[in-house]
Amino acid sequence: MISTARLDLLPLLPEHAAEMAEVLSDPALHTFTGGTPLSPEALLARYERLAEGSPDPAVRWLNWVIRLRDEDRLTGTVQATITLADHTAEIAWVVGTSWQGRGIAREAAQGLVTWLRTQPVHTVIAHIHPDHHASAAVATSAGLTATDEVHDGEARWLLHLPLQ
Repeated sequence: MISTARLDLLPLLPEHAAEMAEVLSDPALHTFTGGTPLSPEALLARYERLAEGSPDPAVRWLNWVIRLRDEDRLTGTVQATITLADHTAEIAWVVGTSWQGRGIAREAAQGLVTWLRTQPVHTVIAHIHPDHHASAAVATSAGLTATDEVHDGEARWLLHLPLQ
């Protein structure tokens, strides 16, 4: 678990799927990423796969649900895919529409990056659609900087961590 001032980032478990299906049910969450919300059954299957971990021993899949302590409510997710060979972590976040605008994604991403500083990670990467200004603000608050590199229509954001 990773804790911040208002949040607990709890390791994602299949039993989170039912509540998270509701949190992630707004089609607007897919405006910049494509796709549609998953049904509770499909999300359960996805969470079961994620909980098993990466089939590649050189890659770690780390996924957390975001719990807003004051409301005792799940509000979104953060994730990091760590590639051990080059010590990179690709991160992402999503917060349900009902909880957006409250700094939850910012606080969760900052908590994740703070935790990554304790891991054998040298580079943190995020990919953000150029028109997704709220997500860009989250990345900036977590210490990432936009680059000129574009991958699948998304800008690459980077943070280089000091070597441990």
